[in-house]
Amino acid sequence: MQLREITVVKSGEKREAFDRSKIEQSVALACRKRGIAQERLDQLVSGIQRQVETLGDPEVSAKQIGEMVMDGLRQLDSVAYIRFASVYRDFGEAKDFEDFASAVQDAAKQ
Repeated sequence: MQLREITVVKSGEKREAFDRSKIEQSVALACRKRGIAQERLDQLVSGIQRQVETLGDPEVSAKQIGEMVMDGLRQLDSVAYIRFASVYRDFGEAKDFEDFASAVQDAAKQ
C-alpha cells in the first residue's frame, strides 16, 4: 500500500510513478537460486518502500532507490548483492567488477 504518489526521476530526467513491483523483480532476480525465503525478500522490499515513502519528497531518484536496494542486499546475501551491483553499476571493464567483488569479499571476512 502506497500512502502518496511518488515520482521516480530516472537518468535523463525521465519521470515515472513509483512501482514497487520493479523493486520486487530486481530483488527476485538478484536472489534467484540463493535459497532466501520469500518472506525475507518481501521484508526487504517493504523496507525499501517505507524508506522511499518517509523521505518526505514527492520525487526520488532512481539512483537513491538503487542504493537502498544495494544496502539491503549487502546485508541479506553477498552473491545477490554482487549480482545486483553488476547490473546497477554497469561496470565498464572486467577489472572494475573484479575490484568490486574483491572489496565485497574483504568486507565479508571482517
